[in-house]
Amino acid sequence: MDIATDVHAAWLPSEAFRPIGTRRVVVQGEGELVETVRREVEGATGVYGGGLVGTGTGYDVVFALAGAQPLVGEAAGVLAGYEGGALGGEGFLVGRVEGVTVVVAEGGAGLLYGLFHLVRLGESAFRGELAARAHVPALRSRMLDHWDNLTAHPVMGHVERGYAGGSIFWRDGEARRDLPRVRAYARLLAAVGINAVSVNNVNVQAAETRLLTERLADVAELADAFRPYGIRLHLSVNFASPVVLGDLETADPLDEGVRAWWAAAAGRVYAAIPDFGGFVVKADSEGQPGPFAYGRTHADGANMLAAALRPYGGQVHWRAFVYDHRQDWRDRTTDRARAAYDHFAPQDGEFAANVVLQVKHGPMDFQTREPVSPVIAAMPRTRLAVELQVTQEYTGQQRHVCYLGPMWREVLGFGPWGEGGKSVADLVADPTAGGGLVAVSNVGDDAYWTGHPLAQANLYAFGRLAWDPAADPVALLDEWIDLTFVPLLSRDAAPLRSTLHAVMDGSWRTYERYTAPLGVGFMVRPGHHYGPDVDGYEYTPWGTYHYADRDGVGVDRTRATGTGYTGQYPAAWAEVYEARETCPDELLLFFHHVPYGHVLGSGVTVIQHIYDTHFAGAEEAAEMRARWAELAGTGLVDASLYARVLERLDEQVRCAGEWRDQVNAYFWRKSGVPDAHGRLIP
Repeated sequence: MDIATDVHAAWLPSEAFRPIGTRRVVVQGEGELVETVRREVEGATGVYGGGLVGTGTGYDVVFALAGAQPLVGEAAGVLAGYEGGALGGEGFLVGRVEGVTVVVAEGGAGLLYGLFHLVRLGESAFRGELAARAHVPALRSRMLDHWDNLTAHPVMGHVERGYAGGSIFWRDGEARRDLPRVRAYARLLAAVGINAVSVNNVNVQAAETRLLTERLADVAELADAFRPYGIRLHLSVNFASPVVLGDLETADPLDEGVRAWWAAAAGRVYAAIPDFGGFVVKADSEGQPGPFAYGRTHADGANMLAAALRPYGGQVHWRAFVYDHRQDWRDRTTDRARAAYDHFAPQDGEFAANVVLQVKHGPMDFQTREPVSPVIAAMPRTRLAVELQVTQEYTGQQRHVCYLGPMWREVLGFGPWGEGGKSVADLVADPTAGGGLVAVSNVGDDAYWTGHPLAQANLYAFGRLAWDPAADPVALLDEWIDLTFVPLLSRDAAPLRSTLHAVMDGSWRTYERYTAPLGVGFMVRPGHHYGPDVDGYEYTPWGTYHYADRDGVGVDRTRATGTGYTGQYPAAWAEVYEARETCPDELLLFFHHVPYGHVLGSGVTVIQHIYDTHFAGAEEAAEMRARWAELAGTGLVDASLYARVLERLDEQVRCAGEWRDQVNAYFWRKSGVPDAHGRLIP
């Protein structure tokens, strides 16, 4: 199989396969994914001198499907004691018996994931004895959404909110057909456990709408490239397709002609792509068409599409990102944060079983710091998926280092009902009600995949957290470092690892310090969302976000005097967020309008916190650049990668200074309160 070799190998460099490639390997079983395992083993052993052997004697590694006959003795020993079906199609067992390392799975996907698990373990997988251990993904669905356009948008380009070049799938209205690159991408995703991909923008325009019809062969070609790595392909669809494509006069979801149109469309898709995953839908949001035009509900619209997909086992991912984007900024009763709950919570229990409501992790829009969306706890009778954003729209756009694993781990570990209750991870992993995790991809056609080479760590961490939401983000960063920067056997990797941790471990909080304090959001330049503009969105129809005046700052979202948003949470958090005294400082301005002299838990005032954090964040960005520069000439990092990261860090330092100066100057002029330390504020 032709795999692209002219792009950065990311976390699958050839050297990472050395431990397997130097050994004699047995692969038992049949099927497309088992053949992928064989090809991977053949490639590794061909480079490093091991071999793919039969089931005789003298082998070091066994990959076996549980049903393969005859199962070699070591594999049978590892499998003994495990109940059939316990692993499912994606789980696997790993053990080491009498000097033989064994991976056993019940399905081909499990065997493939087991292979990549051994790659992560490296030489440690081939030492001593290892008791059999099961590895099963916590979440059934682990999905990436691409916001890729077939034709370049005049502002967004070929990838909306993409910061790594053009689409790897589409260009100038046509399929790129760079299938080696797509296969290389699928391989990277499978290595971190991702099993579903949507390949076009949720803002579906005219060209993308036709992927359901005359462009279906292009979609099938992509599905063929993803399939050998256990990844099901999905499409974002235009709710108005029956009108745009079918010459119908309506897209009313209760109209029988419309329902028949979608049923026929689904039939054509599954005839071309039998394992097609389903539709992703953004409806009645930011100008996209939807059921509201016909007096229908979101459940009406989603269930109509679900009925079309149900005979084939497909799903509808219906996005809950719905709000009034034509607000009057003078109206303080309208609160964008409330919108998703107000729209969807009353419809709990009305969605079909094959509808997954896709909810952004926060109530706004992937801000640097948000509370967890109350919708996640409000719909126990609806399948929910939590949506994250790997592409760094509001966290530096892959020009800044901002490792998001710690943020996502906080979201997944959050307990909406308080201590001892279920977590967000528990809800999305529930075998009947959970819809898994979805993230917006950060990949483009850049040679490093993500533009900023260190932004690859976010894609890696998303996949690994979707497999195991309890994983430690720092440990995942170690995994990524050890795979991506596999040292020469004679080199000490400790200095490189130390530098990368110094740059990346706290980078999310560093970014927060020099940008948006205490839960304030959207202080970015409108449109492209890069760089500071404190009032950029404050007087626009998109909403108001900080309400800064001469006396204070923040949005009153309390039940007592504000928009009532705090009342959307279960009691444990509703009471915490309602009172200034108990609201966490990092979210204070999201929930409360407070005087500049309000004293935080740290003992400093709000205005002094703004000054201090922006000075500190800019200094930390400069320290990150200085640490990276220490690698110059060491040979621990490829020269071109070193230069790319340094160039991005130069921009981060410049931009952090701009954030510091604009935000501090704004609030000094607004409040009239000087910096207690006498530092220069423009």
